[in-house]
Amino acid sequence: MFFRLVAPLAVTAWAVASVLSLVSAGPTSADVFPRTPASGIDVKQLAKYLSKTAQIYLPNDTQFDTLTVRWSNLERPTASVVVVPGTEQDVSKIVGFAYKANIPILAWNGHHGSLVSLGKMDYGIAISLNQLNSLQISKDTKTATVGGGINSHSLTVALWNAGKQAVTGTCECVSYLGPALGGGHGWLQGHHGLISDQFVSMNVVLANGTLTTINKNSDLWWGMLGAGHNFGIVTSVTTQIYDIEQPNWAIETLVFSGDKVEEVYAAANEHIIQNGTQASDIINWSYWLNDPTLDAEKPVIVMFILQEGTTTISPQYTAPFHALSPLASTPQSGTYLDLGAWTNIALASPPCQDFGFNNPRFPIYIPTYNTTAQRLAYDLYASAVGGASSPYTNSIFMFEDYSSGGVRARDVGATAFGFRQDLVLAAPLIIYGSTGAEEDKYVSDLGNKLREIVHVGTGREELHTYVNYAFGNEGPAAWYGHEAWRQERLKALKKKYDPKGVFSFYAPIA
Repeated sequence: MFFRLVAPLAVTAWAVASVLSLVSAGPTSADVFPRTPASGIDVKQLAKYLSKTAQIYLPNDTQFDTLTVRWSNLERPTASVVVVPGTEQDVSKIVGFAYKANIPILAWNGHHGSLVSLGKMDYGIAISLNQLNSLQISKDTKTATVGGGINSHSLTVALWNAGKQAVTGTCECVSYLGPALGGGHGWLQGHHGLISDQFVSMNVVLANGTLTTINKNSDLWWGMLGAGHNFGIVTSVTTQIYDIEQPNWAIETLVFSGDKVEEVYAAANEHIIQNGTQASDIINWSYWLNDPTLDAEKPVIVMFILQEGTTTISPQYTAPFHALSPLASTPQSGTYLDLGAWTNIALASPPCQDFGFNNPRFPIYIPTYNTTAQRLAYDLYASAVGGASSPYTNSIFMFEDYSSGGVRARDVGATAFGFRQDLVLAAPLIIYGSTGAEEDKYVSDLGNKLREIVHVGTGREELHTYVNYAFGNEGPAAWYGHEAWRQERLKALKKKYDPKGVFSFYAPIA
């Protein structure tokens, strides 16, 4: 009797183990399972440990490509096996199995992380957390326990329907917990702080497979809130949630030609950032992008001014920009649920689609806009990506100015997130279909040069970056903070909780 276990549809781990028990005298595992780059992974043995709802996929399964697709193809990780755990205990079993056999692992939910360090995974087990998408609101409705596989959009909608909100990431298709492990920016951070600042407790699978619950009484807690990718896989978290006090939001989208760079960002400094006193209900993003209907040769400046609790943006914020004669101006009103679509990061928006491009980002935090640096960066960016004929025409230079009062209210040493006092997050995103290593190097050089121009404009020697957007060459100090005590504390935690470097593919501490 011969059973082919690699079917075009999902095969539960329980089914794999059951069928294998019938073929113990039959063909070898090499006959039953196709050989993979990690031929030493004993899939049938792993399957015995997992729940009935867990799923295992090998490279010739229909779902394997779907589960391993990346938003960016630059230095993407290579998996030999994908396991979709059905329970938190499954994650523990998978990690423990891999730990004993010295097999690399990488967990994800969503796939927007694009650090080049991910490419160092050239075989191993990918753990897709998408089945762990539970949500339970506490009886007092002050907290919610959230599964490690839920995404920001699903959590936002479910809480909204219950009259609640949480600080989540802004892009709708990104996981809830992924950004949080690097601190996590969100629309509501001006009131409450970063995503990770909301956490009350979390279930974490450590490097050896131990599933443990930690809170502020654990020494690991500090490290998980900002550098969590280095210490474990969070299978669920209990987080603070809030009543919806201001359901209404408004936006005005203003578009300017590139010759207005200095004036636009001087106005943003004076009327929105206001020397770090930005109001908690105001957010200002801007993109440099190509729009041939407005400028056929150079990128335009798209300014989003968003305000909470209103149907029309207050003139004190919009009037200074109207005075600069925008090419277009579009006001809209709606609710919190509209923010993703308005800023072009909803589930249906291009950034949430997988087009097979390389999408490296080169982030930098800045305290304010240096208008001279903005001009220099714009001119270089326009020369490289401007016009429909450029191979980089779909690129975006992003400037994210969130209200930051809630973030800065906490002490700079409160968590492993190292840059609480910075106000603006800038990042060129170079989107292209790679022709090979030579072009990849050109893009790397371009992105780093653009970032360096902005960096020089800060007057700092230190580079401050957002680990969740990182390219991968910045290093631990730029990801987690430059203080010697901070780096020493992170290294000590790494040595204690992950001495073998199991979690080493995403912005490793060492």
